[in-house]
Amino acid sequence: MNFVGSHVLSVDQFVRADIERVFTVADAMRPYALRQKVTRVLEGAILGNMFFEPSTRTRVSFGCAWNLLGGEVRETTGIKASALAKGESFYDTARVLSGYSDLIVMRHEKSGSVAEFAAASRVPVINGGDGANEHPSQALLDLYTISRELFDHGKTVDGMTIALVGDLRYGRAVHSLCKLLAAYQGIQFSLISPEALKLPEAYVELLRNQGHEVIESDALATGIQRADIVYVTRTQEERFETLEDAQRYKGIFRLNQAIYTEFCQPNTVIMHPLPRDSRADANELDNDLNDNPNLAIFRQTDNGVLIRMALFALILNVADQVEASSRAVNWYTAKRF
Repeated sequence: MNFVGSHVLSVDQFVRADIERVFTVADAMRPYALRQKVTRVLEGAILGNMFFEPSTRTRVSFGCAWNLLGGEVRETTGIKASALAKGESFYDTARVLSGYSDLIVMRHEKSGSVAEFAAASRVPVINGGDGANEHPSQALLDLYTISRELFDHGKTVDGMTIALVGDLRYGRAVHSLCKLLAAYQGIQFSLISPEALKLPEAYVELLRNQGHEVIESDALATGIQRADIVYVTRTQEERFETLEDAQRYKGIFRLNQAIYTEFCQPNTVIMHPLPRDSRADANELDNDLNDNPNLAIFRQTDNGVLIRMALFALILNVADQVEASSRAVNWYTAKRF
């Protein structure tokens, strides 16, 4: 993949060498994300952060990543706060906003919407999540986290066992992650979900066609027993036709410390794309896991900044200029990381 000036709309754009390139640049961004150094490599550049669907981590993480590279951020949040609510087309919105920005990150509830927007944009566009379709940067940060967590235990992505738990039908982070993992070798997938929320067959076929072992189940306890990674997702209630439909599946699979201790391996890594639903009727990832050292969900969010910094640096062709415009941090940063 030629990153320079490119849109990032789907993980289909990435081969394994591209993934490793992003990870290498992400590693180099760590001193800046950890507030050890400051760089001004994107000084004067403007990010258009266009989030037409609710977001906390993704929106703030992209903005933070851009700021850490020295750029400025302009945001729109929610359909009602934009001209789309007045009937403006994606084409017109893209033409206008790309005149104000050097790069745009967009999220929208409609599948395919970001690609439609990007077709009219004059600057690169990154897909921040389009409905139940894809979430490329989330998949990259998830895979980056998996790789680093496994490395700490003397393992690699090739040959690992991963359990994907929960709403696999509507979970766009799971869809994109499966596509990325298909590029690796000898992975065993344990897909744990209710029948109605199974991973779409196209993804199952992709994994099997690439030589991976796929086992589908609705039993949490047996499905997580051999897993190196347990990746839990919430019920994507906003994708269901009615809230009542979503309520049928909330809380079906709940991972807590007791279940972890009984069924997981001692070093099984726990992941979640967040937000985790901590309401009593859901609680898919219990708060009693918060002190478990193998709970990686907050390392995931930290890694998201690194991955998004790397994407910005590669797309805008400044990855080899970051260090040249850096200096030491001069404010208090102890105990943060």
